[in-house]
Amino acid sequence: MKVSKFKQYILKRKFDKSLSKLTENTVISEKKIHTIGILTTEDITSKIDVQSEVEKIFNIKNSKIYSYRAYNKLDELSYMHFSENNINWKGEFTDVSFLSFLEQPVDLLIGYFNTNNLYLETAVLQSKASFKVGFSSVNSHLYQIEIAEKITNIKQYTLELKKYLQILKKIKN
Repeated sequence: MKVSKFKQYILKRKFDKSLSKLTENTVISEKKIHTIGILTTEDITSKIDVQSEVEKIFNIKNSKIYSYRAYNKLDELSYMHFSENNINWKGEFTDVSFLSFLEQPVDLLIGYFNTNNLYLETAVLQSKASFKVGFSSVNSHLYQIEIAEKITNIKQYTLELKKYLQILKKIKN
């Protein structure tokens, strides 16, 4: 078994254990949404400008985005990306800027990815966001709201999300 596969196995076990604890203690915040964090993949951000679309629909200018990209030693370091090398064997993120993103208590975290990804799901789980939303095709225990939509339909996704958040009185009409 390769070291990376073994590390993934260990991380998956830790993730599942943390997720089971989370589902027992979930409390949904009634706080209004003023800040937004976005977690996605580099593949998605290379095709879609998720951040600007979210800012436009929600009329918010202070959103932050981080993208997962598979580690490649030829890639330049970026403050907007993280990889599997930024997480240790204990399931803790080691990159300081990404860690501060996760520990920042944003009002809304959008998991804008539609396939299971252990590293993105771990980041969503460890985020201190008070309200989390994502795609229904990903782990259903991570989010308070799940939306079924094609990943390329960012406008439809954000409009649908806005509708639900208005119903929950998390944003103004």
